[in-house]
Formats: sequence, structure tokens, C-alpha cells
Amino acid sequence: MILRYSRPEMVDIWSAASKFRIWYEIEAYACDAQARLGVIPEASAKAVWKARDVEFDVDRIDEIEAVTKHDVIAFLTHLAEIIGNEEARFVHQGMTSSDVLDTCFNVQLVKASDLLIADVEKLLAALKRRAYEHKDTVRIGRSHGIHAEPTTMGLTFARFYAEMDRNLNRLKKARKEIATGAISGAVGTFANIDPFVEEYVCEKLGLEPEPISTQVIPRDRHAAFFAALGVVGSSIENIAIEIRHMQRTEVLEAEEFFSKGQKGSSAMPHKRNPVLTENLTGLARLVRMAVVPAMENVALWHERDISHSSVERNIGPDTTVTLDFALARLTMVIDKLVIYPDNMMANMNKFRGLVHSQRVLLALTQKGLSREDSYRLVQRNAMRVWEEGADFMTELKNDPEVTAVLSDAEIEDKFDLGYHTKQVDTIFKRVFGE
Repeated sequence: MILRYSRPEMVDIWSAASKFRIWYEIEAYACDAQARLGVIPEASAKAVWKARDVEFDVDRIDEIEAVTKHDVIAFLTHLAEIIGNEEARFVHQGMTSSDVLDTCFNVQLVKASDLLIADVEKLLAALKRRAYEHKDTVRIGRSHGIHAEPTTMGLTFARFYAEMDRNLNRLKKARKEIATGAISGAVGTFANIDPFVEEYVCEKLGLEPEPISTQVIPRDRHAAFFAALGVVGSSIENIAIEIRHMQRTEVLEAEEFFSKGQKGSSAMPHKRNPVLTENLTGLARLVRMAVVPAMENVALWHERDISHSSVERNIGPDTTVTLDFALARLTMVIDKLVIYPDNMMANMNKFRGLVHSQRVLLALTQKGLSREDSYRLVQRNAMRVWEEGADFMTELKNDPEVTAVLSDAEIEDKFDLGYHTKQVDTIFKRVFGE
């Protein structure tokens, strides 16, 4: 996680101060619950809340941890320094470190999820706006990087919208998956703590109690969470790759907004490079980088080990901060993307009508020719366009085998661009609703 690819609100979730504040709330709410059960004095539970408005000294906690070699004990020691040893006597009653660490981690992931969900919603709004703006802007569709048949820029935006809408649902499911807490004590048996404490703490923190937690919350939940983030990252790259292609000099159907004073190259003053979408391609790789380690964290020894801990201390902040930044950057790119309809039409006509070959093929079969013969006739004329620079319609009209079946007017009819866009409204209704 570096500042260059970070936004403050997401970074703050993972700050030491935020973490210790969540740890404190877990401990304080647990004391409240214990007091309700009569396990600890009510006055002791109330005393813990004396630190409600205190800013924990991160340096002091680090100093204690340097001796104890245990982060939770270091925090509890510092808390006792604030509220007094007598008042701190019942803090952490019946709990184990993972009760604090795992519940806190999931609180942080839920908070991160809320920001990511909001990010995707903003991206969806931008994609929808651009889709309707260019609903009827015709461009060539490509398969294998080669001209295929006409589509529209609006449909390009619409398919990205549909993909990101699926990602929105994935993020919401991932949030629900991760929104559990565990206050179940050593090896998760509740031997030294009543299940009511877990229920109470989770309710206060907006979590659901983990049904069975051993000494840690099961890591299949986290694997599913980071897998969902990985899919979002791949979708970001999917959009970025399309924009990068469109900005290629020999294509130039769209390009990233080039601001006043911006420089494209230290050596070549003419350059306008797709630097933002290239950056997004790289950031997507970083997001996906967390998926395999998260999967490998699922297999822990017995009721608990800490092989997952070092992984999560990295991928928790790094992945959510990176994805938050990437989503915001992509939204900005989409909002300001410069579209060149004239270039789209010029590219469409680059091979002089070849994009209508399927319509001619189907027309011949409908007139009674076999598919094999129809394909042979159309391909024969298409190859002259590829190899000799001929005009496709002209070649068809000069082919006696074709004109024996289709009149000139019927051939011309097959070159109508409107034919290819007649279902755009239908597709838009499927994607965006009525």
C-alpha cells in the first residue's frame, strides 16, 4: 500500500488508531455483556468506558509489544494504564486474542466493503450515462482483434455496466459473508465465556455471530471475500483493455482525457498515452494477487494457527485500498473519456463493406443455395477485398453466380447499417430495465 494509489477514507480504516479503537470497542462491549450476566461488577464495566474519548498512544503500544512480543497483550496493558489496573481487572474476561483480532478484521472488511460498494455504484452511474449518450453511435465489433460486425459504443458501455452490476451483487454477498464475529474463547468452546457475550458484541458492531468458530473465524469466508475482489479487479482490467485498444493511433475511436499541461513522453512531445488505463491494468494484477494467499489461508492447523495472520495484515489493507483507488480512477476515466464517432465510422468502412458478409451469406441460403455454396461465393469475393483492395458490394454485383440469385437492389439492401442496430433498445431494456 503506497500513498500514490491510496485514498484517505479507505486508508483510515486500516490505520493503527482505527484498529485499536475497534479492539477497545470489542473489549468494552464484552464487559457490558459480562456485567449483564453478573460475571463482572457493573461498575467495572462502566469504568472501561472512561477510555471512550481517549486517543490510544500507538507508539506506547508498540513499545510494550517490543517487550511482550504480543500485540493484544500490549494493547490491554496500555488500556490498563489509561483506566487503571483495578478497573481493567475484568477486561478480556474469558476471551482469547483471536476473539479481538478476527472480529476486528471483519469489522474493517465490512467498512471497506461499504466504500467499495459505493465506488461501484458511482462507476455504474458513469457507465449508464455514457451508454445512453452513445446508444446509437455505430462502431465496428471485433473478434480476435479483427473486424467482425457493426455494434454501437452504447452497447460497449452497456456490457461493462452489466458486468459491474454483477460485481456489485458479488460485493454485497462478500460483505454479508464476512460480516461475522467471534467471542467464543480458547478453541471456540465458550467454556470460559457465555455465548450471550458474542451475541451482544456482534449486535453492537453490526455483525452476525459466527455459528462455529474454533479459535478463529473460518477462513473460507475471507477466501470468498478476496475472490470477489479479484473478480472486480479483472472487470476493471477488461474495461481498461478495451479503452487502451481504442486509443491506439491506428484505431483512435476513443482516448483518455488529455488535460492542459499534461505531458505524454519525456522524449516525444507528440505522445498522448493511455497511462490511466495502463495503470488500471497493473492495479488489477495487484488486487488479484491476494486471491491465492486468501485461498491458502483456509487450511489452518486444528483449532488455530497464525499462518494466516501475516498474509491478512498485508492483503487486507493493500487489496481494499488498491481496489478503492482503481474503481475511483476508472470512474473518472469513463466520465471524461473522449469518443470519436467519425473515426469509428472510418474504421467501419476501412475494408469497404466486408462487415456485411454474413447478411449476404444468409440471403443466398434463403434463396435456396446450400450453405457451403453460399459461403464459397461470399468468401471468394471477400478475399478480393482483403488481398486486392476491392469494394465488396461491387465484387458481389460483378459475380454472375451471386447475381443469378440476388438482384442489385437485394445486394444493396444487405449493406444497411441500421439492420445491425435494430435490437439496441431491446438490449438496453434488458440491461437497464424499462
